[in-house]
Amino acid sequence: MTVKESLQEMVERMQANPEPIRPLHYVYQFDLDENEPFQVRFDSGTVEVLEGTPHPADCTLKLSASNFVKLLRNDLNTTMAFMLGSLKVDGRVGLALKLQEILKAY
Repeated sequence: MTVKESLQEMVERMQANPEPIRPLHYVYQFDLDENEPFQVRFDSGTVEVLEGTPHPADCTLKLSASNFVKLLRNDLNTTMAFMLGSLKVDGRVGLALKLQEILKAY
């Protein structure tokens, strides 16, 4: 499954059940390999995927495209990936942990 397909699937699941994301008001930026960055914006129960970097990011995650797909499927051990350097976090690190918690709800 491609990054785009995985993202679309995640957004659809979140839109179908917005309760877990209702309290979120954050912008996550993802820098995957050599691809253009994109952002996922959470705001009061809504989620949108934005190309580029139109908003200041609260938390930026840098990882490979394959690890991103694993992250969305909850198949990535984020602690191990962070310790091994295959996941880098800039900005508010606590929000990276919050994202993992939210993804587990879907």
